Amino acid sequence: MSRNIHELIAKMTLEEKAGLCSGLDFWQTKPIPRLGIPSILMTDGPHGLRKQRQGSDHLGILESVPATCFPSGSALACSFDRSLLKEIGHALGEECQAEHVSILLGPAVNSKRSPLCGRNFEYFSEDPFLTAEMAVSHIEGVQSEGVGTSLKHFAVNNQEHRRMSTNAIVDERTLREIYLTGFEGAIKKAQPWTVMCAYNQVNGSFCAENDVLLDTILRKEWNFKGFVVSDWGAVNERVHGIDAGLDLEMPGNGGLGDAKIIKAVQNGSLREDVLDRAVERILTIVMRAQNEQKSHADYDRLSHHHLARKAARDSMVLLKNDDHVLPLSPTQNIAVIGAFAKNPRYQGGGSSHIVPTELSDAWTALQKAVSPSVQLLYAQGYSLDHDDVDEQWIKEAQDVARQVDVAIVFVGLPERYESEGYDREHMRLPQNHNQVVEAVCQVQQNVVVILQNGSPVEMPWVDQVKGIFEAYLSGQAGGEAIVDLLMGAYSPSAKLAETFPRKLEDNPSYLTFPGEGDRTEYAEGIFVGYRYYDKKDIDPLFAFGHGLSYTNFTYHNLTVDRTRMRDDESVIVRLQVKNTGDRPGQEIVQLYVKDTVCTVKRPEKELKAFEKVMLGPGEEKTVTMTLNYRAFAFYDAKSADWRVESGEFDVLLGRSSRDIVLRTQIYVESTTAVPRHYTRNTTLGDLMADESASQRLTSLMAQVKQAGGLMDALQDAPEMAMAMMRYMPLRALVNFSQGAISEEQIDQILQDINNLQ
Repeated sequence: MSRNIHELIAKMTLEEKAGLCSGLDFWQTKPIPRLGIPSILMTDGPHGLRKQRQGSDHLGILESVPATCFPSGSALACSFDRSLLKEIGHALGEECQAEHVSILLGPAVNSKRSPLCGRNFEYFSEDPFLTAEMAVSHIEGVQSEGVGTSLKHFAVNNQEHRRMSTNAIVDERTLREIYLTGFEGAIKKAQPWTVMCAYNQVNGSFCAENDVLLDTILRKEWNFKGFVVSDWGAVNERVHGIDAGLDLEMPGNGGLGDAKIIKAVQNGSLREDVLDRAVERILTIVMRAQNEQKSHADYDRLSHHHLARKAARDSMVLLKNDDHVLPLSPTQNIAVIGAFAKNPRYQGGGSSHIVPTELSDAWTALQKAVSPSVQLLYAQGYSLDHDDVDEQWIKEAQDVARQVDVAIVFVGLPERYESEGYDREHMRLPQNHNQVVEAVCQVQQNVVVILQNGSPVEMPWVDQVKGIFEAYLSGQAGGEAIVDLLMGAYSPSAKLAETFPRKLEDNPSYLTFPGEGDRTEYAEGIFVGYRYYDKKDIDPLFAFGHGLSYTNFTYHNLTVDRTRMRDDESVIVRLQVKNTGDRPGQEIVQLYVKDTVCTVKRPEKELKAFEKVMLGPGEEKTVTMTLNYRAFAFYDAKSADWRVESGEFDVLLGRSSRDIVLRTQIYVESTTAVPRHYTRNTTLGDLMADESASQRLTSLMAQVKQAGGLMDALQDAPEMAMAMMRYMPLRALVNFSQGAISEEQIDQILQDINNLQ
């Protein structure tokens, strides 16, 4: 049913307009029965539905209805699989329709600045391009079912410490290249119904009232069409928020915010047309949700569980496989060690906590998978409730490990280690987890570690074990998926979506995370994740994009459809990928771009395209990727736009950020005239680097040389003379020319240079 939104607004009272801009309760919008305006329901979370079973409570913490718990964002991003994310989104949309949920609060696309952020399990990646691609597919899947998404948390929400008040100080280029790109790509390509603003401040202004973020960037630059909702409790000053572009305040607060809006309109401090625009955006989505609601929706719980199993299997990263310890042989006797084998850590804590429709564990799944003739032993190894080492349990772990051919040790981070609401203080596993791994290695040479955690951990035993699987938080079917991979029913295909540093001190934000008081300086700038480790030439424990398979792939025959292009054109990159092993498998081909010469600091390489390809044994396929100007551009704060500098760019194809296999070069010509902003304090070196500007300086420099003075004094020190001239501001020529050059000449040449096009 189509409704005329403007006619509805014209019929609304001021009180009704203001009321529509805050929640009815914790999860619902306010209805206006006399006008036929319904209430719609929103619920958490990004990788599963968290709808409260008993309606709503004032804290939103009642037990939720059973729903499929898919792997968390940190796991799913490792799949590098757009189609998988879309399929999961589709399933989430079906479950929302079955529970009459109109908006699912997710996906969460904040960049992983530090491995310590307590909510990293929910976020996709340290790389903004990968983040955007995963988010687009997720949104398209959910919204294909007539259910809206809420892209969050906008923006620069990269820590839980003081998250409701901290002021993130970040320069414009870093903001655009690292912390906004994930949002930008998702909005431009997928148009989520809503965007959720973050709690924190950005450069001194709360996100909930930051007009640069909510209006200038989000709506004017990116053309966002939906409404902006606050994170729950994020509003600082309600009137400032609605004036800046925050439409809906959540949760409901008994009309406190509404009263402020009404008073502001009545006293003239808030224009009613600004309020009307917010109401229009909310009503548009409310009516859309009503029109797309399915009255008798349901979903196949078993098929969704199977999808969760596939998602977990395709998201687990094989980090190490020395001596081909994996997959396990059907005849090997196996010891399973660690409490996580029976009681898995399969999801994150806080607002994304889901009641699963069913739950598998690796111990039970392994019992079903192995032959009755195989000896299968278990030892608990450690407690999940505390970190104390139990020597008796350690001895039991060693006893079972001695009796078998291979020991599978399950370790990771208990939920008390990472959750929404607080950050980790270190990257270490619990001591009793590390102790059991090291103890087992003393008595068994074939040790495989299964990690269950939401973000990177240190691995002091990394050189002692033969195999490592990073399972992340793999959802309700994670136990079955682990066994699928261990037994070789499928070949692992995931790659790390974040860097694992060897130690916390290697991380670029180590000295400034989480900040002091209510302020955190993003001093590392654009050098986040692999961009930093590459630039500093620091070997990580495991690199971004790393992941092994049970088969082998070769890359060859790299071609580009042009070797020279303008920045308003695109280039098609092709290569052949072949499975040279004896198993079917999937390979993730990663394309990185490097600017070989640039006037600003840029990363050694940046991910700009990727494709996941399925290949049977001996099969070969052509992989095709397209690069446009954004693949070569950096954000130029002076011109407030993305800019490409003319020059050579390396196109790098690899298995990871540290395993580049093929490369070629493309010359890109910039078509953008860079506005000149030269001043009296611009250095001579900067002016001379500009060909057209340097021509205008020729006569001035001749006058300086003729005047002698400084140049004569430095004739025996040419290196010093060159350095002084290079970094000398233009205004200094007046003094050093001994009056031969006037202030008026300086002003005139600046005018001439700045007017050049």
